[in-house]
Order: sequence, then C-alpha cells, then structure tokens
Amino acid sequence: MQLPARGLRALYVKKKGVFDQGVAARLPEAYRKFWREWKSTTPAAVHYIPEPGKWKRNPNTGVVTRVQNVPLPLKYPAEHNEGLWGGEGVVQGFLKKHPMRSRVPHFWVPLLRRSVVHSEVLDKYMQVTVTDRTITLIHRHSGFDHYLLQTQACDLKSELALKLKRFILLDLKNKSLYPDDPVKREEVYNKYVKYLDDLTFQYIHWHGSPIDRAQDGHIVKEKAIISQWLKRRYRRKYLGSFLEKSQDGCDLFQAVAEEDDTDDKDKDYPTFSVFRPYCDPISNG
Repeated sequence: MQLPARGLRALYVKKKGVFDQGVAARLPEAYRKFWREWKSTTPAAVHYIPEPGKWKRNPNTGVVTRVQNVPLPLKYPAEHNEGLWGGEGVVQGFLKKHPMRSRVPHFWVPLLRRSVVHSEVLDKYMQVTVTDRTITLIHRHSGFDHYLLQTQACDLKSELALKLKRFILLDLKNKSLYPDDPVKREEVYNKYVKYLDDLTFQYIHWHGSPIDRAQDGHIVKEKAIISQWLKRRYRRKYLGSFLEKSQDGCDLFQAVAEEDDTDDKDKDYPTFSVFRPYCDPISNG
C-alpha cells in the first residue's frame, strides 16, 4: 500500500498504544494477555440482538443491504466495579414522550438488587449487587463458580468479578481449598481442575488488576529486585576489602557468592557478571 505524498503521511503514523511507553512497556506478557482479553476483546451482545450473516434482503422491496451489527455505546459508572452486572451498562439516549414535544435526554439504568451468591471453591456466601441477567447466567452455567470461570474478562467487566475469579483460580492452582476437609477438597478440585489447563501461575497472579495498579505493583517489584542486587554487591565489596589474601578468606567469599546465586535461582532474579570482579582483591593470584 503506497502512502500519499508528504503532507498526508503524518495521518498514517502509528499511534502509541498502552504498552508502548512508560512503566506499562515493562509489564510481563501474562498481564498483556489478560488486558487484551479484558479491554480489546469484543464482548457478547447484551442490549441488542445481532443479525447473522453479512447480507440481508428486504422482503418487501428485494433490496440487498449489508448487515450492520453496531453495539450500543454503554457507560459504566464506578459503582459497577462493586457489583456483578452481567455485562449490562447504562444506555444514554433520547426519549420522546409526546409527538408534539421535543425529545429529552434519558438514561436507561439496569435494574439492580441485592442478592446472595455462593462460591463452592471459596466456601463462602457473599451479598453483592446483581442484575436479573447475572442471576440468569449463574443458573445457565449451573453455579456461580462455573459462571466466573467460563466467562471471559470482557463479559465480566467489573473488578469485583475479576477479583473473585482470581481468588478461585489461586485456590485451585495452590490446591488450598477446604484445608480441614481433604475429602471435600479432592471432590471440589476434581470438579473444577479442567479450568486450569492453559493457565500459568503468573497469568493468574496478574488477573483482575487494572493498568494503574499493575504498574504500581511492577514498580514495587523492580525496587525490591534492585535493593537485593545492591545488598549483595555491597556485602561482597565489604568482604573483599577486609578479608586477607588467604585460602580461608577466598573460601568464605566463594561460599557467600554461591549462597547469593542459589537465592537468585530460587527467586527467579537475573544474575549479573558485574558482581564477579569483587573477588579479585582477595584472590591468591
């Protein structure tokens, strides 16, 4: 595809995405996979009925037109993160109450109610704000846990639903459900273990975190790793400046270095060769 000459080329410059700059560019691929499922995937149709196919024929005129399944622009207030709305949102539009009067702005808000849901994996009853569609989906999936585990993040929408889903996946991954009842634990685990087929622990850890909270957590993790590196670097420098050039000193320093390397492997921290030169002051050569 050839671009228009000169002036119009600026219109075709690729805009920077969410993960192209700042701290978000250093986030792991596991979080990016969750974010694409949450924000970039097209959710299921809730407020309209999609028409099948690409073309349709008018039965009266016989004119063939293209099928246009355009989703309604929905608004999600901050309160929807504290409940389970089942994908519903606030529809903004106009309402004409009388043919001789002008239309007026109107908001169609979902019917919200307080209800109690039960999680078999977490073994808890929770009172949350739900809609009629949420109750219907829970019954359709034969349980609250099945509903959360089978529904994509783009359809769950709310942070509460994603957080509960992460708690359920963590309990299944760690097999920490029902600690006082081994028989019940095996029964429930075998019932829901099929949902852990392609999920890694890192993906479950990042599941349900908004982009700002994920950036803050990644910054804290980076600072912790840097502090570990500096602590080991200064400890090796301290030992190198005070230990004499003896075989015992080298053995002690080598033991400290091996201990740091073992700790690095356990915590999955990268090891830099820049720490190695600090063994030179106490070498026997």
